[in-house]
Amino acid sequence: MSAIEQVAQEDQAVEAVPKRAMTLGSGTSYIVLLLLLIVPLFAKNFIIFQMTMLLIYGLAVLALNILTGGSGQFSLGQSAFYAIGAYVTAVMMEQFNVPYFLCLPVAGVLCFGAGFLFGQPALRLSGVYLALATFALATAMPQLLKLNFLEHWTGGVQGLVVTKPDAPFGLPMGQDMWLYYFTLIVTLAIYIFSVNLLRSRSGRAFMAIRDNEIAASAMGVDVALYKTLAFGVSAGITGVAGGLGAIAVQFVAPDSYTITLAISLFLGMVVGGVGWLPGSIIGSAFIIFVPNMAESISKGLSGAVFGVLLFVVIFLVPHGARQILSARNGDQ
Repeated sequence: MSAIEQVAQEDQAVEAVPKRAMTLGSGTSYIVLLLLLIVPLFAKNFIIFQMTMLLIYGLAVLALNILTGGSGQFSLGQSAFYAIGAYVTAVMMEQFNVPYFLCLPVAGVLCFGAGFLFGQPALRLSGVYLALATFALATAMPQLLKLNFLEHWTGGVQGLVVTKPDAPFGLPMGQDMWLYYFTLIVTLAIYIFSVNLLRSRSGRAFMAIRDNEIAASAMGVDVALYKTLAFGVSAGITGVAGGLGAIAVQFVAPDSYTITLAISLFLGMVVGGVGWLPGSIIGSAFIIFVPNMAESISKGLSGAVFGVLLFVVIFLVPHGARQILSARNGDQ
């Protein structure tokens, strides 16, 4: 079989993935959206805050899903782009009095540029070597944020306090509830963008590179361009998530964005299902609530309990939450 015939068959398979398995059905989507809209109306502020963080981490996991599930590139450096987005938002809001809704696009664009530029030297790497390069980026970022010449803007080691915005137009809701609904709007917009991206010609190019880089190149796909573009898009979405996270937590500090955050996001992607975008929220719920559950079981051995729970999940559903949906639909 020639390379062209092989890619043609792979392209047909890849094109079928986003239409059938990349999203939830319309009925399920409406139910989930209705729950997300209604639950905060009856919840306490702490629960609303947790739901806001669920959406924010879900965005960051979704960004990693585009990179790894879409183009097949492994990254352990998402915490670096999350930190950039958080600090750009915090500095613009507190030092320059820029409205928060304008800070997020700027954070996304700057992180897109940073990710695109980082993707250039990363083109020579793949697999575990690319993961190690991004690991180095995530490890270095907290130290870079502590540099003396940035301290005037970033607050250095002590960090920077961020003011949580009030609801606009005199809407009768508190800060936490407004920020939740604002985050939900941003999350839905980025989710729709991501689905359309993976269904587009660029998305099919991503997945062709993921499945067979040599065959994709033989079909005329600009491998270098699309690999760096995937890095840029993933970093841009992660930057927006970081900006939202800074506003929700009301504080940024270098030690909040260590390699632990990057590993947690990668774990969320695996638990939710690599390449399945709705699984990003499921993975986000896992990394937010399961550690708390493990601590409630045993405070002294919370790490061990979390490890056991993670092992059980990976053993039962090695392909993530997507496997449960596939089994229910008889689609193995």
